[in-house]
Amino acid sequence: MRNIKFVLSYDGTDFKGWQTQPDCRTVQETLENAIKEITGEKVHVLGSGRTDAGVHAVGQVANFRTSSRLTPDAFLRAVTTKLPEDICIREASEVDYSFDSSRHAVRKLYRYIILDSPLKNPFMRKYAFRCKHRLDARKMAEACKAFLGTHDFHSFETNWPNRNTSIRTILHISVNRVGEFIWVDIEADGFLYNMVRSIVGTLIQIGRDRWPVDCVKKILEAQDRMEAGPTAPPEGLYLMRVSYE
Repeated sequence: MRNIKFVLSYDGTDFKGWQTQPDCRTVQETLENAIKEITGEKVHVLGSGRTDAGVHAVGQVANFRTSSRLTPDAFLRAVTTKLPEDICIREASEVDYSFDSSRHAVRKLYRYIILDSPLKNPFMRKYAFRCKHRLDARKMAEACKAFLGTHDFHSFETNWPNRNTSIRTILHISVNRVGEFIWVDIEADGFLYNMVRSIVGTLIQIGRDRWPVDCVKKILEAQDRMEAGPTAPPEGLYLMRVSYE
């Protein structure tokens, strides 16, 4: 048996997330079906993380085990012919049999895109969250510094009973205005369920001058999800990169 690693991109709009679910179109099942058409094998494709419905990926990493003798490049070309237009395999390689795209990830980078405009943009409605009220990106950038480092992010997670700890380390976080858009980039050693979207929801409150710039420390200390901002919608979120040692 061999272990094949894919780096892939997908438009999450028409998927009910990554993980296979009954009677739902998911990224995982779509990939598994495409591979089966090529190899005849029923494989289990493991992703580095389970993106939610509507969330996009630029650099998702996945792996699966196979007895096929196809080279990685041949796998990429063959499986691509069986995939819909909203999934693209960018890279394929053979990795050590023990490699696990989820357990062996050491950090992930997410980007959240906000359309900061009173005007609708019909071309971006599924690819960015539109904030109708002008945001102060400088205040958001100042506030985000409090997230850096190791903290208990319980205030920024939706309850997830299988988590042993809500302590995570944010290695990089930034807020940048790019034309009429605001990009929020967050890289961490791991993320809790809805953590990025909760952080963004909080920064939006600060950007609208609803909350003070120095509120983040108090929210972290509160250990209460109700103290943080609302969960930002999924369409603005992108998994950009997954890193391994």
